[in-house]
Amino acid sequence: MPWFVWLLVALGLGAAEFFTLALVCGLLAGAALVTAVVAGVGVGLLGQLVALGVSAAAGLFLVRPVAMRHLTQSPLIKEGTDALIGKCAEVMQEVTATRGLIKLSGEDWSARTLDETQVIPAGAMVDVMEIEGATAVVYPRDLLP
Repeated sequence: MPWFVWLLVALGLGAAEFFTLALVCGLLAGAALVTAVVAGVGVGLLGQLVALGVSAAAGLFLVRPVAMRHLTQSPLIKEGTDALIGKCAEVMQEVTATRGLIKLSGEDWSARTLDETQVIPAGAMVDVMEIEGATAVVYPRDLLP
């Protein structure tokens, strides 16, 4: 019953992956499952070891780099308030360091200036530099470098 031993190895490696989350033990568990299937078909020990080596190498050298890249790269689509950063808006009421109102993506937003010494008049165009809660922090468009 070598297939049962490989199945136990796969379960052990799967449990180890659950605690480490390194995407190594899980891929090795998959290789052990492949080996369990090969052993269940009746292939000898040498064939089982070859199946283990090939499937482990494929997992670690082909699958893991792609999976890690997907886990670490930032999302291509910005959502929520992150999507508003960098957008252009129109000043509806004068914006100062403490208060103001802008029209951003069709909605009215409270706003304040990035530079505390600036006062931006109504009708001016601004760029949203960041969002703090429900307040957009803006900078005049004509003063950007």
